[in-house]
Amino acid sequence: MSSPGRVFAVLDLFTQKRPMWQPDEINEALGYTRATGYRYVKELVEAGFLHKVSAGRYALGGRIIELDYQLRQSDPVLLAAIPVMDALATSSGFDAVLTVLLSGPKVIDIHRASVQKALHLTYGRGRPRPLFRSGAPKVLLSFLPRAQLVKIHARYATEVERGGMGSTWSEFRAYCTQVRREGFYLSLGELEPNIGAAVVPVLNAEDEAVAALALVGTIERLTAMPREHLRALLDEASFKIRSQLTSE
Repeated sequence: MSSPGRVFAVLDLFTQKRPMWQPDEINEALGYTRATGYRYVKELVEAGFLHKVSAGRYALGGRIIELDYQLRQSDPVLLAAIPVMDALATSSGFDAVLTVLLSGPKVIDIHRASVQKALHLTYGRGRPRPLFRSGAPKVLLSFLPRAQLVKIHARYATEVERGGMGSTWSEFRAYCTQVRREGFYLSLGELEPNIGAAVVPVLNAEDEAVAALALVGTIERLTAMPREHLRALLDEASFKIRSQLTSE
């Protein structure tokens, strides 16, 4: 891991269950020497990514909130998607959710246009989702280059199989190829009981998936709507987002 990667690995330790860490605990968790760990903590504090809560105890810093604000004001994908998603949610009666695949790999939702007051989802903006369960992750994985999929399968073969994506590399590759060819995935109860999602990719000018766009609702409501209609709504919205991205 590069030096910047080693520094930012510290931030991954801070979770809802463990919001505060001491430098020596960080060193033990990540295998850093005392001098290295203390230097990284100092650098993160100076950059605003960590702040001192009490003697020897640190938590995530306000710089992260500042960057989140900047992201929401400047991210081309979000700026193109938000008005389209608002219109999609209003016209369809389902919540519209935008999801991205980050290096790591990690899958997170970055925006939700909500119109269903009674619909409560476990996952939300910024909270990492399971990598091999439900529609958005599977759609995003299916657009990765072969070399990246090889590495992911070698690292997560057991999780891939549990997610129903194949028990061997060949099966995993075939599964991803089929999802990519379809360009649409209907997930029913994979992530949360009684909740489903219809998902399509959002592509850029190079036909790379920059996000996955989903309509989310109860399984009962989703299955009551013809699959072709769900796909038509999503394809139209995805095309509008892509058109906005490629026109800039």
